[in-house]
Amino acid sequence: MNYIELAQKAREAQNGSYSPYSKFRVGAALLTDDGEVILGANVENASYGLTSCAERNAITRAINDGKRKFKAMAVVGDMDEYCTPCGACRQVMDEFCGKEFEIVLINSKDELKILKMNDILPFSFNGEHLV
Repeated sequence: MNYIELAQKAREAQNGSYSPYSKFRVGAALLTDDGEVILGANVENASYGLTSCAERNAITRAINDGKRKFKAMAVVGDMDEYCTPCGACRQVMDEFCGKEFEIVLINSKDELKILKMNDILPFSFNGEHLV
């Protein structure tokens, strides 16, 4: 699957968003090493701290399905600029995806920006620090 197709899947994932408060839909499409695409969307809660992001929903769903190796994730939000993962999502992505994992950001013009995990979280704290 190429990154344009992965971006389209992230746009599809936005349809699953539950965002009655912010009206800000986020979609994520996680590409596994075996070529499967796992979708996630943000799910809000009236207590904003309990909101779950699209990126973490996709990763959690994949982990729950027994997937452990990932190539890339496309992320799209309802905004003109690129929608980047929040800090919590970056930390979870670092836990499961590794430094060479690619993040495909999509803006409202369907332009893509591709970053590596190490670009968005260069000095992460991870399991290696706990050994």
